[in-house]
Amino acid sequence: MVQLLKKIVFHQQFQKLGIYGFGQAFNLVTPLLVVPYIVSVCGEENFGKTAVGMAIAFFLIVFVDFGSDIIGVREVAVNRDNPKALNKIFTTTYAVKAIILIVVLVVTSIIFLSFSYFLSEYKMFFLGLLVLLGQFINPTWFLQGIENVKWITILNVISKTIYLAGIFFTVKHEHDYIYINMWWGIGMIISNFVMFILVVKKHQFSFLTVNKSEVVNHIKNDFSMFSSQIFVSLQLYAPVVLISYFGSNLMAGQYRIVEQIIVIFKTYIFLFFNYVFPKVCFLVEFDYEKGIKNWIIYNGANLFFITIAMIVLHIFSYETVSFFNPTNRYILSNLLQVAVFIPLILAVSIPLKQLILALNHKLYYVRLTSIMVILNLVSIIILLPQLQVYGVFYSLIATDLIIIIFYLYKLKKTKKLL
Repeated sequence: MVQLLKKIVFHQQFQKLGIYGFGQAFNLVTPLLVVPYIVSVCGEENFGKTAVGMAIAFFLIVFVDFGSDIIGVREVAVNRDNPKALNKIFTTTYAVKAIILIVVLVVTSIIFLSFSYFLSEYKMFFLGLLVLLGQFINPTWFLQGIENVKWITILNVISKTIYLAGIFFTVKHEHDYIYINMWWGIGMIISNFVMFILVVKKHQFSFLTVNKSEVVNHIKNDFSMFSSQIFVSLQLYAPVVLISYFGSNLMAGQYRIVEQIIVIFKTYIFLFFNYVFPKVCFLVEFDYEKGIKNWIIYNGANLFFITIAMIVLHIFSYETVSFFNPTNRYILSNLLQVAVFIPLILAVSIPLKQLILALNHKLYYVRLTSIMVILNLVSIIILLPQLQVYGVFYSLIATDLIIIIFYLYKLKKTKKLL
């Protein structure tokens, strides 16, 4: 028994998971430290405003990434032993990201200066664009592909430490909410720039080899996946914007507080996806049975953990929301009891998405995602006036359940899971 434990503890994959887990735990604890402070200093309504600004920034990140978080990871994972191919993937991806970043910043600036909805909070929205600069530099997608979890962990810790320090040292008054998203961006820029330089030096990448035709082909080939990610991003970040626009900033703040609690688990699920995805892609490509076995073990254990966590969160919903210093605790407690079903369903849908993409069913994924996100947003707009924030959570739950059914249908039709 002792020998078995030693074998597990000193196994390279276990050590990688431990390092990665530490970095992501730091990521997940950050909201627990900062959100109660922000709500107590700035109030729920202003917290709702920052949630809208951050949601817009995170939505625009999809354009800057241009599918590198999925396609880039997969290409790096498959070509991890080919230095020439890695140089081409890395440099071409960043050339594409640079072009798109410039376009996004110009278009977004024009929109911010043209509509009264944005003009009323233009300082907050423009400062939030620093998040896009940080994401442009971000080499995490490459590090995921080569499974360099140590550097990913270092990057996360540095970024979130800067963010926390910035909030606690500069947000002292109610009107200081405009700087909250700015510090998230500054943390990303500093940490990602350092890691970007280290990656370039270690792998001796040269941007002099970037070819114009390869950049054009990259945009053409990855456009479909990129377009699907736009819809995924809309599903994640549009609800708080819709609540603010069709409801109020107070409602947006209430939604964001509850969402901030469950987003800890949602983020964990997405990060778990990022950790396992390269390995699943690699194994499915070269050893399908081993790939499926690993997929079941990893995601089965993850589903068990999420289930236990959501049961506990449901039971102690009032105590949980009280931690965030809100004024409407009973309302938020009831909302949280509904919202806990979202991470539980994601713990099933995200692994299925992982397998769909690993088996290269990109077109099916794109079409399904696009249709379901449109359906979700329309249902939110319809349900919001009658059910308020409850309607948003009901819509998200129903949409993910339907997606699971279609994922299972496709996988059963093409490949056996066991």
